[in-house]
Amino acid sequence: MKTPALRTKVDRRVPLPAGLVPLLTQREIETYYGVSTWQIDQWRKAGMPDEPFAGQGRRYDLAKCQAWHQANATDARSGLVAA
Repeated sequence: MKTPALRTKVDRRVPLPAGLVPLLTQREIETYYGVSTWQIDQWRKAGMPDEPFAGQGRRYDLAKCQAWHQANATDARSGLVAA
């Protein structure tokens, strides 16, 4: 085993407890879909779910966002919603 002084960030990773899902920030969800803040706001107004969060900004559960895009026939990369 490595000594504590030589441990890297990868060595410190621990698995998340069962049922705990990390939430993405607005910037992270923009980066994931490759779109602007404006597009995320439009999707949110159209019903894309965001999660309650006590801090500043919004948080998003990626699985819920993906399900919303699939259910609404949204082309997530282009921002177009099928009519």
